[in-house]
Order: sequence, then structure tokens, then C-alpha cells
Amino acid sequence: MYALLATLVASVAIVPLLLHWLSPYFIQDLRYFITIVRKSFELKAYARRVPYYSVLDRFLDMVNKHPDKPHIIFEHKTYTYRDMDKQSNKVARVLKEHVGVKRDDVVALFLSNEPAFIWFWLGSAKLGCAAAFLNYNIRAKSLLHCFACCGAKVLIVGSEFKSPVEEVLPELREQNVTVCFIDDGSIMPGCVNLSGEINQASDEPIPQSQRNDITSKSIAAFIYTSGTTGLPKAAIINHERLWLGACILGTIGFNSKDVIYVNLPLYHSAGFTLGFNGATAEGGTVVLRRKFSASQFWDDCRKYNVTIIQYIGEVLRYLCNVPKKDNDRDHMVRLAIGNGARPEVWKEFLNRFGKMVVTEFYGATEGQPGLLVCKISNVTPFSGYVKNEQQTEKKKLRNVFRKGDLYFNSGDLLKVDKDNFIYFQDRLGETFRWKGENVATTEVSDILSMVDCFEEANAYGVSVPGNEGRIGMAAVKLKEGKEFESNKVCKHVMSHLPGYARPRFLRIQNSLEITGTFKQMKCKLVQEGFNPATIQDPLYFLDESTENYVPITQDIYNSILSKEMKL
Repeated sequence: MYALLATLVASVAIVPLLLHWLSPYFIQDLRYFITIVRKSFELKAYARRVPYYSVLDRFLDMVNKHPDKPHIIFEHKTYTYRDMDKQSNKVARVLKEHVGVKRDDVVALFLSNEPAFIWFWLGSAKLGCAAAFLNYNIRAKSLLHCFACCGAKVLIVGSEFKSPVEEVLPELREQNVTVCFIDDGSIMPGCVNLSGEINQASDEPIPQSQRNDITSKSIAAFIYTSGTTGLPKAAIINHERLWLGACILGTIGFNSKDVIYVNLPLYHSAGFTLGFNGATAEGGTVVLRRKFSASQFWDDCRKYNVTIIQYIGEVLRYLCNVPKKDNDRDHMVRLAIGNGARPEVWKEFLNRFGKMVVTEFYGATEGQPGLLVCKISNVTPFSGYVKNEQQTEKKKLRNVFRKGDLYFNSGDLLKVDKDNFIYFQDRLGETFRWKGENVATTEVSDILSMVDCFEEANAYGVSVPGNEGRIGMAAVKLKEGKEFESNKVCKHVMSHLPGYARPRFLRIQNSLEITGTFKQMKCKLVQEGFNPATIQDPLYFLDESTENYVPITQDIYNSILSKEMKL
């Protein structure tokens, strides 16, 4: 009997070790799976409530739970949950009584990262309206396009965006758009200044009846794609999708004691849905910064006791490029969440700033690449793009695994490693094919970034008349005080990259253009090509016979087009 009992005890004791040996991440995966299941049940329960329990309702619950707790910290000023609630009540009343906003209207926000952005979203939501988040970097044609496709008749403008609005004001007036500024100074004729009205408005609660018929499928917001390949597309964010994004922070351990640093734009889903709404849903505090600043990043984190940071695109690399300081590890950040961190940057970031937990949506490592597709269903819907049926259909894949099925084409190439971790490889549109081989632009950029004289690199493929596919090219920025070492760069490229992947053309720029979400812009570079007659930046050609990058002259350009010079 004792022998049997001892055997059972030993078996129970060895099970965790066996599981760890067979699957090192089993416990973490199990814990995460349980959290996801719990969150799923919560969201289903919210959807069944009458009236529907939205992210706005969670915010109001947090106001009642801890009204005096800091909710938003912005430019040395702290706004409590009660402050944000009362101010959004004022905004809602002004929108309804002075601007004429009605249930189901769309209110377009052309605002920077500031508390007013949140007031106007909360205020719109309290009236049962959706908000369209306009990228404050867009101008002229793109601005009019983004405004028109969401069907808004009201435009809320921050004081710093007078000039771009003034450029398109005649077109907006033709569309009977009400243009409202939040500005204590003078405004353009025909526009409305809401500052005084908001200050004088009542901050009493907005009746629940204003939004009683809201459901999980009702539109909460319009968030636009970055527009790297053309005009931005308006993605429909319903209340269910808003909740899904807001749950992410909770699944990775964010709690009411945490402070998250949001310097990503609120017009983007990462900053608004995951950052602001995710923190609000858990009753946390948001440190909001108007714009990302690599030099001020860690000072802000130390000043406000930040525990969670967000990143996207090239943000981590920008932080690593800041000159080292003795207090680089002097902070309270325990977790970083985001996507797009390249492997060598990830390692450098952790080695320099401390062993915090990094939660990536995607990463990068070795494996077999494949296209990520997601089944479109009631549980995981794809609402499409507003007034853009063609782009909506391009994102749908039919009959993928069986006849009649429907999948969403993410456009992301992923890899699976030996531990079955799934990592980001590249955007499908950010690969090029040369000499029958597919080349990932991120891998080429990574190799170029290793060169001592380069601060950053952006690889892409360009067409050469008479040749199939696209040949490699890269725009690079030199480090301050460094000169282009053509021979050294050539040897580095030839020793690290196969012939088909080597950037045959280099374009040296003073700065590399990025989107508002820190993604490198490639479309314009691809279109401009490598013609020295039309490009003012220094251009170089990889001459493998001399093992050197040589300046592209008009004669060399013509020789390439006439095929006298082989590629």
C-alpha cells in the first residue's frame, strides 16, 4: 500500500517536469488560455445584456468605483475618472444642443493626442453616435477622402490644424459640413468655436436612454488604415470589436494599479483601442503624450512611474538609437506590448533597458513562412471598409480549405519556429521577387542596419524595364558625423546576402519617411525608382566587378535600361 502511494506521489511530482520537458511553455499557455476563455464568457454576457454593456458603460462603472483616481495624465496635468466623465458630459450637451448632432450621426475628430480627443469620443458615444478618427498628418485630397467616406457632417478640429482645414474649407462647405474648432483664439468665417459653449455647459450625466438601442454590432468608430499603398481606407469598428481590443491588456496581466504610457496616435487602433480603452477597462491610468519622443521617453516613464509601455513599427529601434545613459535601467516598466520589433532590435532593447516582459503580436525568427488568414464568422467578423467595396472584397479569400468557406487575408507573412511560436516575417506587399526568388524587405533592412555608417535602412523592390520582377533597392540614412563608406558597405552586403537579395541601388536620404504609426513608407520610393535625372538624393549602384557602390550617372542608368549593363 505504501509502495503504491509512493508511486502515485512520485508520478504526480514528475508530471510537471515531464510537461515542461515536452512543452516548456505549457503552464504559461494554459494560464493564458484560461484567461482568454474567461474574457470570452464576459464579452458574451455583455452582449446579452439589455441594454448592451459597452466599453463606455465600463468607463462609467470605473467612474463610480474610483472617481478620484487619476485616469489621464497629460502635460503635467492630471484628470481623474470623474473629471473625464464630467467634461465628456459637457461635450455631449454642446454637440446635441448647439451643433445639432443626432443619434447615429458620425462625428469626425481631427485632433492630436490630447484629453479633448477622449472627451469628444466619450461625448459622442453617450449620444449613441460613432466617431471617425482622422489621421492628423493627412492633407488636401486624403483629408477630404477620409472625411467623406465615413459620412460625417460634423468636423471637430484642434487649434493646431487650422491651416490644413482652411485648404479644404470650400469643399467642406459645399458638402454642408459643420466645422467646429476647439480654440480660444480667432477662427475662420463660417466655422464654429465650441470652447466657450463647452466651458458653460452642464456636466450633469447624459441619460442612458440616448443610447438604449446600441448593440454589439452598432458602429463605435471608424479607424483608418495608414495609407502606405494609396488613399486610407476606413475600417468599421463596432462595439464588439472595440471590446475585443480593450480586453488585450487584461489578458496579459494589466490591472488597476498599472500606469500605461500612450504616445502612439489615438487615431490608430493601437493607441486608442488597446492603449486607452484597454487601460480604462481595467481601471488603470494613462499617461498621454502628444507625440512620440525618443529622447523624452524614459524621462516620462520615470516621472510618472509608468509600468506598461506600447510600441509599434520602429519605436524600439528609435529608443535604442538614443545615446546611452547611466540610468537607462532606472525605471518601473515591467511589460512592453506591441508589434513589429525586429529580432536584433528586440535583443538590444532588453539588454540595454532591462529584462522586462515583451508581449509581441508578431516577431521574427527562422521557419517556413506562410500567409496568415483568419476565418470570417460571427465570432470573428470582418466589417469591411466604408464605401470601398473593392478593397473590402480584396481582403476576402473564398474556398480556402473547403468549398464555401470565407477567410480574411491579413497580408502578413508569418513563420513557425521549432517551439511552435508564430512570428511576423513581413507584409505580403513588402516582399519583392528577383531572379525567381522571393526576398523579405525586413531581412535586407536588418542586414543594412548592421553597417556602422547607417542609422536606418528601408529596403524595397523597383521595376527595371525589360526585366521580370523587381530588383532590390534601399533608402538609407547616415549616422550623424558619418560618411558613406561605399567599399565597406559593398563587402558587407556581398558577404551577408545572396545575389538575388542584394540591394543593387542605394539612395541616401536625410530622413526616412514613416507613417503616423511608425511604419516605413515604401510606395513613393518604389514609384520614384532610381533615375538620377529625377531624384535629387545621392544614388549608388552595386558594381560587383569592382566590389563597390558607385554613383549612378545618367550613362550608367541608360546602360541598365538598354541592358548593356547586366543586373
